[in-house]
Amino acid sequence: MTLDKTTVLIPIDVQRGFDYPPWGRRGNPAMEANGRRLLAAWRASGRSLIHVRHDSIVEGSSLRPTHQGNAFREGFEPLADEPVVGKSVNAAFIGTDLDLRLRRLGASGVVLFGISTDMCVSTTARVASNLGYRTTVVGDACACFDLPDGEGGTLAAEDIGRAHLATLRAEFADVLDTDDLIARL
Repeated sequence: MTLDKTTVLIPIDVQRGFDYPPWGRRGNPAMEANGRRLLAAWRASGRSLIHVRHDSIVEGSSLRPTHQGNAFREGFEPLADEPVVGKSVNAAFIGTDLDLRLRRLGASGVVLFGISTDMCVSTTARVASNLGYRTTVVGDACACFDLPDGEGGTLAAEDIGRAHLATLRAEFADVLDTDDLIARL
């Protein structure tokens, strides 16, 4: 797998709102450190990136544009010349101009990371693949949360993340860790 200059990095929903209720225990405490390293290396390589921010339309959501949780986490704020695509559903391509922006850049592939592995990252990866983009997910720069299993138990965030990365790897995306991705830049 190669990363040519037409590959675009897409950090997804790396926002402060995930530290507020109702989000539960989060897996992968190294997500921020890995994401910051990836972002710094990507910027240094001179490749394009497009930030994605979840602008929730749900009343009371910690990701609503009027809530302080809508802000990007420290170290993930876009630079002045880096575009931001706001979305209100899981897939960053639905109801946004992300596909148009990528096509205008001549993008052949996308590299995704962020929050959460099983929701917005996974959904965006599947759509990206279906749209014909060579898709890569940086697994150790993603995180998800514990979830109720519907039967009175809880599924651990680590198990959910591992399962979703396996599904993406099976059909929709290459899955790499931060060190591997940076080595390919």
